[in-house]
Amino acid sequence: MKIERLLGIVVYLLNRDIVNTNTLAEKFEVSTRTIQRDIETLNLAGIPITSMQGVNGGYGIIDSFKLEKQIASVEDYRFIITALMGMNSAYSNKKLETTLEKLLNVAKQEGSFNPRVKLDFSVSREGNNIDEYLGVIENAIDKERAIEFEYTNSYGDKTLRAVEPVGVIYKWYAWYMFGYCCDKKDYRLFKVVRMRKLKNLEKSFSIKHENINNLLIQHEKQDNQKYIDVKILCKKEIRVSIEEYFPNANIAVREDGELLLQFYVPMNEIAWKGFLFTYGDKIRIIEPDELKTEFISKAKEIINAYK
Repeated sequence: MKIERLLGIVVYLLNRDIVNTNTLAEKFEVSTRTIQRDIETLNLAGIPITSMQGVNGGYGIIDSFKLEKQIASVEDYRFIITALMGMNSAYSNKKLETTLEKLLNVAKQEGSFNPRVKLDFSVSREGNNIDEYLGVIENAIDKERAIEFEYTNSYGDKTLRAVEPVGVIYKWYAWYMFGYCCDKKDYRLFKVVRMRKLKNLEKSFSIKHENINNLLIQHEKQDNQKYIDVKILCKKEIRVSIEEYFPNANIAVREDGELLLQFYVPMNEIAWKGFLFTYGDKIRIIEPDELKTEFISKAKEIINAYK
């Protein structure tokens, strides 16, 4: 849209001294004539853009305007850039990289940029085709097109899904796609690492989707997963590990020094069960009985595998 391009040109010029017409045309994917018309529009709107002729000529915004319109301090840029760097470590996105480059340039102009905190989410790139799939999903969201993929749930069941994607979310140490399942006629969360054979469909969205935040709130209220209350007796020497991997659990210290761990989780998720298996005889499941039975059965399967 033109208004977005005009705002983009202003931000781009604010972060640089002089930019020639060809560079602006290439950056915003329009003709040089369109750039010239945009500059005229911005001048009429009160943005003081100057024009310099010659080999090193181009357009720029006068310094007094830059200083007057500066709304962020070096500290503000530090927080924003730190957040964007963390996001950039999570997945590849050219628009994100461009935004980060612009802000880094401004921060350097205002003073040396020395981040105090580093957010590294590079682990989120692990898995088959994560970056590639996120790119396909984002493109489908932008163009409001449905996608199709083979999905394997936590039980190992495979289904072919056609979905209208609404957004991507990084939570529980993994990427998820939130979208409208065309088969179920309802919104679902899909773990990206469980997707295979992802492809775009030349099919526009069948309905107008609300804001993703509102949809997620409604989805959580309608959550039909089976949840269980878990109580586990733990040796005191694994307390630090328990606090790390079960940060939202309640931990009570008994008179004998052992720990009573309590938490509420979806029954069909397996990640938390895997953590419990690593503790071996350092834990003992108290409740529920069905979880004790499952662990005993799995332990026997493991033993039989090595006979």
